[in-house]
Amino acid sequence: MNDRPELPGLLYSEAEDDLRAAVRALLTARADPGELPARVETDGAYDPALWTALAADMGAAGLLVPEKLGGQGATHREAAVVLEELGRAVTPVPYLTSAVVATETLLAAGAGDLAGELATGRRVAVLAVPLSTGPGHEPAASAPAATEPSAAKPATEPTATEPATAAPAAGGPVSGVADASRADVLLVVRPDGLYAVDAAEATLTPATPLDLTRPLATVTAHGAGTRLADAATARDAVRAGLLAGAGLLASEQLGVAEWCLEEAVRHTRERHQFNRPVGSFQALKHRMAQLWLEVVQARAAARNAAGALAAGSPDAPLAVALAQVHCSRVAVHAAEECVQLHGGVGMTWEHPVHLYLKRAKADQIAFGSPGRHKETLARLVNLPGPVTTG
Repeated sequence: MNDRPELPGLLYSEAEDDLRAAVRALLTARADPGELPARVETDGAYDPALWTALAADMGAAGLLVPEKLGGQGATHREAAVVLEELGRAVTPVPYLTSAVVATETLLAAGAGDLAGELATGRRVAVLAVPLSTGPGHEPAASAPAATEPSAAKPATEPTATEPATAAPAAGGPVSGVADASRADVLLVVRPDGLYAVDAAEATLTPATPLDLTRPLATVTAHGAGTRLADAATARDAVRAGLLAGAGLLASEQLGVAEWCLEEAVRHTRERHQFNRPVGSFQALKHRMAQLWLEVVQARAAARNAAGALAAGSPDAPLAVALAQVHCSRVAVHAAEECVQLHGGVGMTWEHPVHLYLKRAKADQIAFGSPGRHKETLARLVNLPGPVTTG
């Protein structure tokens, strides 16, 4: 008899396992990470046919959209599974920005018709706020928003006390907007509410991001657009979208960490020195065992966040902040270990591991840095927290 306690809130359901298998099969056939380094140096990183297969044909774009609006009527748990697989392949598609953040924002704003259009996968929408904007935060008015995540100099982070309006002056530029170049519709936050602006009525100035699989741009919306919600509703809707984005980003980070661990184990089994696989050396065994423990813990944190969002739990902000604090660190550590354990080949542009390290580092400031999420954790549990100055 198995006396181990079950954790039904964290375990994957049969339907989720089937979804994972379908997404992984698609990405294995159409998005081999080994081919990605050559593609990101050109304009061919984004594959519209792959997006159509994933979002439209498989229906993944509509997982968070109710069936009455033309979606799948699933939950954040299923969307988290998709993001795990996308993270494992660092797939350059706008799933997190469109099918999660923009979709959740539209649903919270009561713009069900546009959310239903996104559910078909034939239109892509992006919330026009800096990628570094976290739930419950907005960029400081006097400081420019982050445009390029960097390991050497952290991007300017929002304050922890202001609501997530991220509203520029009407028509003003918003820098650091992720996947704007792939969007058909831009969700623009203005002082009087939330607007849907056709991408053709905006100027996009591309930036050079650290993570070449997730393009950034400065967005200047010229068209008036269609007003979707008033200021108060827009503020709450944007906060809901960013909370979902931060929570499910943890699943993407989990996928990055899982691939890096598996690739490190595979390489150290095949690489021989002194007539032995290098993975048999005790020091390397300990490093990979420690990394495995971290990945298991990250999985629990990511699943908890997805489950809290799916259930609409009042503890969702706490679960999301905890997941981001932990998963962002684990993803970076796993990628760093993978680079080091590959030796010289890990330092080459031809091997895809550098793309995983760049995605992990860029994700570290996406939807709020770990420092900001630690402040949120401290505030939610009424404990003195760290003071983040930059």
